[in-house]
Order: sequence, then C-alpha cells, then structure tokens
Amino acid sequence: MKKILFLVTQSEMGGAQRYIYEVARLLDKNRCEAVVAAGEGDGELFRKLETIGISSRQLKQMKRTPWPWQMTKAIWEIRDLLKKEKPDVLFLCSTTTGLLGSIASSLLKIENYKLKIIYRIGGWAFRDPRPFWKNWLVLLAEKLTAPLKDLVIVNSEIDRKLALRYKIVPERKLVKIYNGIDVNSLNFFSREEAQKRLNLFYPDNGKIIGTVANFYKTKGLEYLIKAAIQINAQFVIIGDGRLRLKLEKLIKKYKLENKIFLVGRIPDAYKYLKAFDVFVLPSLKEGFPWIILEAVAAQIPVVATKVGALPEILSEESLVEPKNTEALVKKISWMLEHPASSQLKPEFTLAKMVSETEKLLFS
Repeated sequence: MKKILFLVTQSEMGGAQRYIYEVARLLDKNRCEAVVAAGEGDGELFRKLETIGISSRQLKQMKRTPWPWQMTKAIWEIRDLLKKEKPDVLFLCSTTTGLLGSIASSLLKIENYKLKIIYRIGGWAFRDPRPFWKNWLVLLAEKLTAPLKDLVIVNSEIDRKLALRYKIVPERKLVKIYNGIDVNSLNFFSREEAQKRLNLFYPDNGKIIGTVANFYKTKGLEYLIKAAIQINAQFVIIGDGRLRLKLEKLIKKYKLENKIFLVGRIPDAYKYLKAFDVFVLPSLKEGFPWIILEAVAAQIPVVATKVGALPEILSEESLVEPKNTEALVKKISWMLEHPASSQLKPEFTLAKMVSETEKLLFS
C-alpha cells in the first residue's frame, strides 16, 4: 500500500484544497493511504477531511508569503514531517509548498530516502498582478526547483503552454489534468431557499448578481464593486480574506452599502448559486476555478474574465477582458437582458480527474 502525503499552504478552502479533498476522498483505499498537511488558515480543510476519515497535520511554519527565515523553518518542519510519515509520494499543491516541499524532500534524498515528488499548480504564480521583479523571482524559483520534481500537473492548456514557453519543465514531465465535478452529487438550494438563507434585501427590479471568491487581489473584486455603480441590481459576494477592509472602504467610498453585501465565508457556498440571476468572476488571474463548473451546473448565466482556463470552459459570449470595468458592466447588463446558461463539457468530470491522478500515483 502506498502512502500519499499532500501538502498545501493554507487550511482554508480554495482551489488547491478542493482538489486535495476530492482526490483524497475518492482514492482507492485498498491501494493507498492519504495524509494531508496544511499551514495557516481557518482550518475548514481539516474539518472537511475529518468527516471522511482522512488524517491531517498542521504546519505551524507554513505561510502564504513567508519571509526568508520562515522559509527555513518551514523547510525543516516539512523535512521532519517526511521523516515521521515516511510517504511514498509527496504531492505538492501550491506554489509555496512546491518550492519549500521540493527542497525539504531533496534533503532527505541525500540520505537515500526514495520519494516520488508530484507538483500540481493551479495557475502559475508568476502571472499574479504584482511588480515585475517579484514575478521574475517566482519564475526563477519555479525553474530552479523544477528538477527536484518528478512530475508537474497543470489544470489548463494555457498553463501547459506557459510551462513550455518559459522552459520551466520538460514536456515529458508535464501532465494536464482538468478539474472536474460530479453533477449528480451537487445539492443546490432552490432560488427561493437560497435567497432566504442569505437574508437578501431585494432591489426594485429583483435582480441579484453574485460571486464566490476569497478576498485576494487576483480575484479582481474591486472591478465588480466599481461595475455595481452602473448596474441596477443587488450584489452579493460570498467569501472573505485579507482584503476585506479594503473592499469595505471601497464600498463605502462609492456609497454602495445598501447595494453590495459581503456575506462572509459559507460552507458549501455552491449550494446558493441559484439565488443569483448572473454569476460573475472578475478575476485578474485564475487556474481552473471549481465555482465556474458549479455555476454552469446550476444552469445560471455566467460572466467571467479571459484568464486561466476560463476560455477553455466558457463560450466567448460569457467572457470579458480583465481589469475592464466598462466591459464588465456591458456584459453583465447584456446577460441580464439575454440570460443564457452554458453547457458543461464532458471532460470536466470528477471521475476523470481522479482516475488520471491515480494513474500518476501508481505509475
């Protein structure tokens, strides 16, 4: 039986955490054992894993943007965890763990410890909206640590092409596995029930625009807030994060307190999607967002930016350029007048995602 140790930077639920949860939940228990370790966050990942009997470990030194001395402490913490757990496969599921985990594992390989390293990236971090020199350092770190990894998984064609263009990893070590969902297992609230549970205030025309996102700069929520000025509808944002205060100030600046509602994090937020007339994802950078698959499955109109895998999921009529408030206003307004839902492509299934991941674990 193989032991798989999954590592991720944060314990709050996001794309990487969702992937870990789904794969760990559905792996063949007769062939492997899954253990999950994560760093800072609200611990929702740990709570969800506990309900399905998956062991988890807290990484006290793991931070999303660690300082050099924190990196050193985290590397040794991971090394100690590896020596204790003795996994056959180390599965790294975020940029920070990809860097620190591969270095920690290389220290053990010096001691002749055999360990397969798989690195899954949900959108290259050197594409984040930040100064060029910072992204250059992230790209350099990816290239320097790539030889320490046996396989690299991407979840979109654009990220596969970026890996080859920047010569991060040779094509023979690169695998594309799309995120997937099981539509039959989704349990949406009805429109009326979802709106009731969210305790929504109804605007004059009854239209509700919604999104689900962690409050990171990459999610582009400031552009959605600015778009709300010109659209006659109520806006509901499910999520939370370090930028909450900044978003609250922006809402107050434009006097939108009675129009935009930050309702906080909600477990299984997808259940509330049918409350919305249009779902909007105004991201500046994405990998392959699960919530878009769920919005499509909920059969509600979707507006999203042309970033990451979104052009691979949605048709052109749902897409706008990022960082463009006016384009967002026009597209949302058009979708309110011409509501149309998208079709979920057959390649985006949970069974396919888990099956392709399992092949890598046992190859």
